[in-house]
Amino acid sequence: MSALRAIMRKEVSDHFSSSRFLILFSLIAMVSVLMVYMAGLKIAQDLEGEVKPTFVFLMLFTSSGIGFPLVQFVAFFGPLVGLILGFDSINREWNEGTLSKLLAQPLHRDAVINGKFLAGVLVIGVTLTAIVLVITGLGLVTLGVVPGAEELYRIFFYLLVSLVYVCFWLGVAILFSILFRSITTSALASLASWIFFSFLIPAAASAAPPLSGESQTGYVMRMAELERTLSLFSPMRMYLESMAVIVDPLRRTASALVAVGRNEDISLSRFAGPLSLDQSLLMVFPQIVFLVAILVLCFAVSYIVFQRREIRSI
Repeated sequence: MSALRAIMRKEVSDHFSSSRFLILFSLIAMVSVLMVYMAGLKIAQDLEGEVKPTFVFLMLFTSSGIGFPLVQFVAFFGPLVGLILGFDSINREWNEGTLSKLLAQPLHRDAVINGKFLAGVLVIGVTLTAIVLVITGLGLVTLGVVPGAEELYRIFFYLLVSLVYVCFWLGVAILFSILFRSITTSALASLASWIFFSFLIPAAASAAPPLSGESQTGYVMRMAELERTLSLFSPMRMYLESMAVIVDPLRRTASALVAVGRNEDISLSRFAGPLSLDQSLLMVFPQIVFLVAILVLCFAVSYIVFQRREIRSI
């Protein structure tokens, strides 16, 4: 445990003193604050002179400030934090010859990869928490509304699931830093995996042409089903679906398009109130389990590969 703490302490210090991390954190923080500030001003203007609805504070996370809401911004650019923290975590020391010297010390090999991963998790957690706290304080100023207990709980789960999502990409970057000796190759592989799973897979559904004799409604339903199937392979889509329900109590489904009959439509209009937090979590439980599962799987593969890797300096 002492070796693990020492490695964590060193890695956390390196991350917080790194110029690339400071630049990336400053950029993400500034864009997030600007988006939430613009969204808060727009919400306050729209609700001026009217009774503020329930859960108005959560609208900061779902309303578009400068093009898209905060939830989508984290889904698109949050993985960059994890990728930048981990793409050279192993092969950099490998190429510099410090990894073999480190493993020559009386410590277990698993303390190295566990310490590096946990240090990245800690840095990501501090980063997301700081941004959410700043956004919460900014919302108090722009909206003039104090969030309720359930809103704070939903913000906490938003932060927790976002941490799992970004840490998955940290695990992907660490895996490539173990597989590839070259830092450039591991960086390109990490970015390629992010682009493929986050953008190419969701875009593949829109490329399907309509079938001959297929109606417009049938084509829309078939495209929605195809997009839903392909989204099972996209961590970003799973994250967006879970966040859409967690931060919006009025949201009753994680799907973008749902076909309902007449009786179902009547039932939905009759029970149109907001969902409780436990009901929202139960609705997106499969998506959250998926994110946790791929995080554990990715780190397990990295752990096994690193344990069996032959480490030699140049």
